[in-house]
Amino acid sequence: MTTTPVAIGIVGARGHVGAELIRLVAAHPGFELAFVSSRALDGQPVAAHNPGYAGDLHYSSPGYDELPGLGAHAVVLALPNGKAARCVEAFDLAGSDALLIDLSADYRFDPRWYYGLPELARDGYVGQRRISNPGCYATAMQLAVTPMLDAVEGPVQCFGVSGHSGAGTTPSDRNDPAKLRDNLMPYALTGHVHEREVSSRLGHPVEFMPHVAPHFRGITITANLHLARSFTREEVLARYRGRYSGEPLVQVQDEAPWVSAIAGRHHVEIGGFTLSDDGRRLVVVATEDNLLKGAATQALQNLNLAFGLPELTGIPH
Repeated sequence: MTTTPVAIGIVGARGHVGAELIRLVAAHPGFELAFVSSRALDGQPVAAHNPGYAGDLHYSSPGYDELPGLGAHAVVLALPNGKAARCVEAFDLAGSDALLIDLSADYRFDPRWYYGLPELARDGYVGQRRISNPGCYATAMQLAVTPMLDAVEGPVQCFGVSGHSGAGTTPSDRNDPAKLRDNLMPYALTGHVHEREVSSRLGHPVEFMPHVAPHFRGITITANLHLARSFTREEVLARYRGRYSGEPLVQVQDEAPWVSAIAGRHHVEIGGFTLSDDGRRLVVVATEDNLLKGAATQALQNLNLAFGLPELTGIPH
């Protein structure tokens, strides 16, 4: 563990994920907050919007070209899709060696960026200074499918349900409690960015059907896998338990996990393994907190990895 704190900046700290990052970084034994930016909250105390944060930092609203000069060793971009490029360009033009972690989808298809899903891509990290954090649904889907990938035949179908925090803070139908009450709202039923992300990363077609529910946080996906040969349930469980036996943030269980049990927790739960009578169709359920393992917790894993710290430092588990 380094004795000099690593200075972390957060761009886009007003959102739900930004708030989780503030909490995690502030409590981390090896990190400290260098700055948190938000145009909407510029000048206001960070403590006023983040219960439990005891520092005296205030939100700021620096211009893009000012970001490289703010003294951060690493900057997390917690911005909506399509907004990261100008920040990245500012660091490139300044010749900064600061580590950048992008939480949006903007660089997940860029081979120059390390794709930071540690449980599946940890061995591919070789000191890159640009890290793309996976999507929340994409994390759950990849972890649910990977142990059986070599036996899958045909596209994998994934039915997903998310709490409305996944729709961000900009008002829309998908985060309007009145419209979501007693409702399940389907959207982007083909071509969702996480469908393309998972298909690309796995090298196998995945068909994803996302929905938003009235709860605030937590996602669940039900994956339907057609298999090239017949399997027993014991064989399937052995694959999942063997693949994730050394991964504290992936818990394999017999029963199907409930999304209500994952809120506020930092791991993924995978279970409910059910086979058809002929053993050639498998249904698997995975849940995670979309704001934590689906975003902020995973960013912390990647920060720890990049700065040579134990990967789970600062992550309750």
